[in-house]
Amino acid sequence: MEPVQLLLRVSDLLGVAVFAASGVLAAGRTRLDLLGVFVVAMVTAIGGGTLRDLLLGRTPVFWVTDAIYLLVIIFATAVTVLYTRFSAPPLKALLVADALGLALFSITGAQVAEEIQVSWVVIAIMGATTGAAGGMMRDVLCNEIPLVLRGQQLYATASLVGVGVYCASGFLGGSKPLSTVIGMLTVLALRFASIFFAVGLPVYGTESEKKNF
Repeated sequence: MEPVQLLLRVSDLLGVAVFAASGVLAAGRTRLDLLGVFVVAMVTAIGGGTLRDLLLGRTPVFWVTDAIYLLVIIFATAVTVLYTRFSAPPLKALLVADALGLALFSITGAQVAEEIQVSWVVIAIMGATTGAAGGMMRDVLCNEIPLVLRGQQLYATASLVGVGVYCASGFLGGSKPLSTVIGMLTVLALRFASIFFAVGLPVYGTESEKKNF
């Protein structure tokens, strides 16, 4: 396996594990049973990639033909459940785990779209879809407002900017590994700025809503 393909493979599996862990933490906050925990972890980990593959016409979707994704989800779910049984996770552990998954999935999702030679606009959308859709499904299942829709949160925006930086780096002659790292760090930097320093987009509200409140 070539170095670039190996990097893509490792990043993809790491993203699955991290997103599965964030799904377990979210399910634990909602006090679901173990089956519910696994379902939320699975949806979080592979929901975005599944939607990406369906939109791009890549069927069967990636995890149907490669069982290692499901094995990684099972392993990550078990480890996270066991860890949280003996030690309470930090308050922002969910957000940090989610940020790592967003960074990993945004760029690997963009790379998948890049392989079939679509336009850069579609590459950006597919990267954001891969990164953000699983977390949205997780939040809906846990009866929470999705992070991507919450005020003062850079989420899909962070994903789009990170994918844009990744594409720009490649266009300017950067190697695939270098562009991948720069793109992921961009997503992480924006998400951490939003999580720890409340950096976000302006919240929109109509005049009638302002008067009512």
